[in-house]
Amino acid sequence: ERHPSASLLREYLHDKLPEYMIPSAWIVLDQLPLTTNGKVDRKALPAPEPENDSPLQSEMLPRTPFEELLAGIWGNLLKVERIGIHSNFFELGGHSLLATQVVARVRDALSLDLPLRALFEAPTVAELAARIEHLQHDTNESLKPPLCRAPDEERRGLSFGQERLWFLDQLERGSATYNISWCVRLRGELNHTALEQSFLEIVRRHEALRTTIVVVDGQPQPVVLDSKAFRLQVTDLQEIPENGRETEAVRLAANEASGPFDLARDLMLRACLLQLASHDHVLVITMHHIASDGWSVAVFERELKTHYQAYSRKVPSPLPELPVQYLDYTFWQRTWLQGAALEGQMAYWRRQLEGAPAVLELPTDFPRPAVARFSGARQQVVIDTALTQALNSLSRREGVTLFMTLLAAWQVLLSRYSRQDDVSIGSPIAGRSLTELEGLIGFFVNTLVLRTDLSGNPTFRELLVRVRKVAVAAYVHQDFPLEKLVKELKPERSLSHSPLFQVMFALQSAASSELELEGLTIDPLLLDNSTSKFDLTLSLSEKNGSLLGTLEYDTDLFEPATIQRLLGHFEVLLVSIVSDPMQHISELSLLTAPERHQLLVEWNKTQLDYPEDKCVHELFEEQVER
Repeated sequence: ERHPSASLLREYLHDKLPEYMIPSAWIVLDQLPLTTNGKVDRKALPAPEPENDSPLQSEMLPRTPFEELLAGIWGNLLKVERIGIHSNFFELGGHSLLATQVVARVRDALSLDLPLRALFEAPTVAELAARIEHLQHDTNESLKPPLCRAPDEERRGLSFGQERLWFLDQLERGSATYNISWCVRLRGELNHTALEQSFLEIVRRHEALRTTIVVVDGQPQPVVLDSKAFRLQVTDLQEIPENGRETEAVRLAANEASGPFDLARDLMLRACLLQLASHDHVLVITMHHIASDGWSVAVFERELKTHYQAYSRKVPSPLPELPVQYLDYTFWQRTWLQGAALEGQMAYWRRQLEGAPAVLELPTDFPRPAVARFSGARQQVVIDTALTQALNSLSRREGVTLFMTLLAAWQVLLSRYSRQDDVSIGSPIAGRSLTELEGLIGFFVNTLVLRTDLSGNPTFRELLVRVRKVAVAAYVHQDFPLEKLVKELKPERSLSHSPLFQVMFALQSAASSELELEGLTIDPLLLDNSTSKFDLTLSLSEKNGSLLGTLEYDTDLFEPATIQRLLGHFEVLLVSIVSDPMQHISELSLLTAPERHQLLVEWNKTQLDYPEDKCVHELFEEQVER
């Protein structure tokens, strides 16, 4: 007899029980264990198993070729051994980035351009397989052209994203705003030769890291250099007194991370090795964003691990040659994004962003400068395990990803701060919708403008529906580059703020990794290049059950205390959301415990002469904003 799925049980109970009483795990029993008195023997109940192993999720194995294909793809991406036809992609840990990879693998296997929205609308194996069968007969679906090696005479253009970064570099020479830097402490016996060989091999394999940009007849053009131009910089600090070596290493690492690139002459990768002792080193790696992105960092670290292990053992690298390079992608992008394909994507964004406010008017500590200087700082963000689990549970119950839940909460906070109910947020997306791009280093990331209507004081649960609709539609039209979008929409330009949005949100997921090198203990060292591309950028990632990250902010606009208070309000807001998502967004709490004590206790100790038309809460919020 078929049992109801966990999704159906949750949906049934959602309208009958408060949020906190809905179970997060389910077990099917033939009968309940009883005591001698005929009561339920709670001690004899089995412990819940992981949901992806529950009979409710994997009760029925795939029956058709399409179901078998999808189960295999999901199992590989989600690292789950057994996938049943009623398994829900998002309940098993899926998110938008993995959804893009599912679509890419379906395209490769079936030559079928499956719309990304289909996975959100049909999130189980059985439902999506039925959708695929239907699309197989739909002759109106058009495939993207295949990505292959471009003719030599066509490998001479920049991608749309590279054009924008090159233009910004021309405006602000000597800036480290678009440096991607990270630093690690290496303890153990380091093989210097193997390390340098590994860097050389990565530079050889990935043309983007050795591509300069020169001006020919007034237009930027790429020039690919020889990989042998790379040199690992080694600085010996052992002559410095031991008590001063770490201080000097930190200073040199910060200087290295903030050093500018000459895009016309330099490789797009630098590596500096600081030797503190025979078995103690600091490694600083810096790439320019024009040749890299967050996904590329993970690719780089995986390859560095593989090459270092091979060369330390004096064997060749086991990695196969890459089928395509970044210049092939550039040619593919410009060949595909034209005509009907370009206009179809543009039409969506034109409708979606029509009439959007030019600026999110957040209360700032300082007046906005006439010309942005991109000066910045960061504060750490930690959302504990219990709250993270509650956010994940809420997301699964509502049929959204964790990203969508956090985005909705972030937009509620910004709406409350700005007193605007039309909020546009920028969010990066990997831009690797083709499997050929998954192992390639380069600048593929695109930025989506996620505009949400918060008017009418919806409940948070209702807001999630709006956010999901916006996010899925944006994913479907993710190939349209932000650079062309700005050019097409022609928003009012200002040197004081970025166009279309001034606040970013990112939830890093599958592409993230940690560097590992054989025989070495590796610890990350935080570097701050003191820049901020936007007013605020909230970046989070899920690690060991918690959400960790940073809030990058423009120091020309905000004091550190203001950012700390904003993060406190965000955490309180998240707690309020998971406790009851049926609250209207105006009812969701923001005040931290000290602020609530000040409002309810300290401010009530004496009589104050408030205007009759304002309540204490409104006055307090005004003070918080100031």
